[in-house]
Amino acid sequence: MRRSILASALLLCTALPLQAATPTTIPDAALKTADTLRAQALADDTGWKVTESLTTEVGPRLAGSEADARAVAWAQAKFKELGFDKVWTEPVTFPKWERRSENAQVTGAHAQPLVVTALGGSAGGTVEAQIVRFPDLAALQAAPEGSLAGKIAFVDFQMQKKLDGGDYRYGGGIRGRGPSEAIKKGALGFLMRSAGTTPHRVVNTGITRYEAGLTPIPAAAVSIPDADQLARLVKLGPVTVKLALDCGWDGEATSYNVIGEITGRSKPKEIVLTGGHLDSWDLGTGAIDDAAGIGISMAAAHLVAKQRPARTIRVVAFANEEQGLYGGQAYAKAHAKEIKQHVIAAESDFGAGHIYAFDSNAADHAKGAIEAIAGALKPLDVAHKPGTGDPESDIGPMAQLGMTWAFLGHDGTNYFDLHHNADDTLDKIDPKDLAQNVAAYAVFLYLASEAKGDFGSTPKAAPAKPGH
Repeated sequence: MRRSILASALLLCTALPLQAATPTTIPDAALKTADTLRAQALADDTGWKVTESLTTEVGPRLAGSEADARAVAWAQAKFKELGFDKVWTEPVTFPKWERRSENAQVTGAHAQPLVVTALGGSAGGTVEAQIVRFPDLAALQAAPEGSLAGKIAFVDFQMQKKLDGGDYRYGGGIRGRGPSEAIKKGALGFLMRSAGTTPHRVVNTGITRYEAGLTPIPAAAVSIPDADQLARLVKLGPVTVKLALDCGWDGEATSYNVIGEITGRSKPKEIVLTGGHLDSWDLGTGAIDDAAGIGISMAAAHLVAKQRPARTIRVVAFANEEQGLYGGQAYAKAHAKEIKQHVIAAESDFGAGHIYAFDSNAADHAKGAIEAIAGALKPLDVAHKPGTGDPESDIGPMAQLGMTWAFLGHDGTNYFDLHHNADDTLDKIDPKDLAQNVAAYAVFLYLASEAKGDFGSTPKAAPAKPGH
């Protein structure tokens, strides 16, 4: 009897249609306010002043350095200066890597200097050996075991300029995996054509990692003109290079995610999240990567605050993104139980080029609201491009836990002319593009805060971490 009642109940449940979620909407009044906010942001220079302040007063901010600590103090003061009503820090601990000196030269009959930089995480040491050129990572991976014994691997892949910066998956992949592949083949050292697109004689650094069980070797990037020179020399015959790096890991360091909030007027416990990363590499002043993201997010929230948003706007200046998303991972760990409260997030970490595209992974019931936000962005020459983009760097760990994200896509055509190299300085930022960025983020943050309904943030199990 009990089984039949239960079966009947289950049958009834399956016969009834599932109730659809109430559509999320953007009020007309909010859309009108967004028009005013957009115009105000385009005429405002707060984003430029913040970016200028960070790059000038602090300069390069290698994670764990003295300058990194000054950047944390700077961010706390800047949030308060801009009127954020809550400012606090959350600790982030990580291994500390230091760069001390680096040089390289061709030796022998064609002796000449090379412009190089150690890859972040590289081991120190001096090696002198014949280089073996490979056109890409796949060619190095295909080399016979032991074939590089007593030699230096040189991977000579040239990234191409693309609107979305898509070739970085190859250049960054060589930097990340190339040294380990070289070790497996017996190499004494590793060189790669700089993972960038600039014709200038500057070099792009960035983090590398060695697979467990391998003895690290010195690993460096060489400028694009110098890579061209090495390729020409190899055609003439064997080429010997001396590579000397003084760098390496030195214990642990603790920095901080610096967080500022504009408390929502009616839904203070619901959060619209944005930000950028506070650290940078040490060759330039970290202007496009990522002082601009800090300037954009701080300035946009500052402007939105004047409209008294319904939801809380939270800006995070993330710690140590460059060496492994440490700040983003720490934030996700600390706030893993607050996924639903984080209604939607968008991060600025791809320079300060013109924002050309908008998209989100919002749930189906929020697509109308996303389209409304896209409409408010259209006057800024931002197109709605469904199916494009992804959550940028430090909000990625929260997105993996189920937080809804939005994508405001920067024009990345020239981004890798500057990324991680000495040319990443304030003069490369166009103030008009930066103002357009601030306007786009301000419109997004305000309308997301005013939306009636949610965007679909739902907790889910974290994926397993891939091995290095």
